[in-house]
Amino acid sequence: MKNKLIKHSLTILAVAAAFAFVTGCSTTRQTEDLLSAAGFKAQPATTAPQQAHLKSLPDHKVSSVRKDGKQYFVYPDVARNVLYTGQSAQYEQYKKLRAQQQLADEQPGPYEQEEIQTSVWGAW
Repeated sequence: MKNKLIKHSLTILAVAAAFAFVTGCSTTRQTEDLLSAAGFKAQPATTAPQQAHLKSLPDHKVSSVRKDGKQYFVYPDVARNVLYTGQSAQYEQYKKLRAQQQLADEQPGPYEQEEIQTSVWGAW
């Protein structure tokens, strides 16, 4: 009985961990897609100093950095060993695309709209 409970608990824990991993990956992938669409360049970290710099940046966050007197915006993807880089124009476009994506995510789908229209409460 005790072994069965432990086995069941471990199974639930494994499923929860897998769900968290997949959800995190899809969010990261979505961000990277938006960055690419906005014109950010994906640059692989090929040297040890580049890899160290990549790991030093805040994970899952666009950061502002200065290089040679110019402002750049960077997003590290440590798992893929890539740094996404852009300047102000690309960052502004990214913010615009991200806002559009958030609005689209908030819009009800066809099923939800149908459910609202046939609600027993009628029109609000």
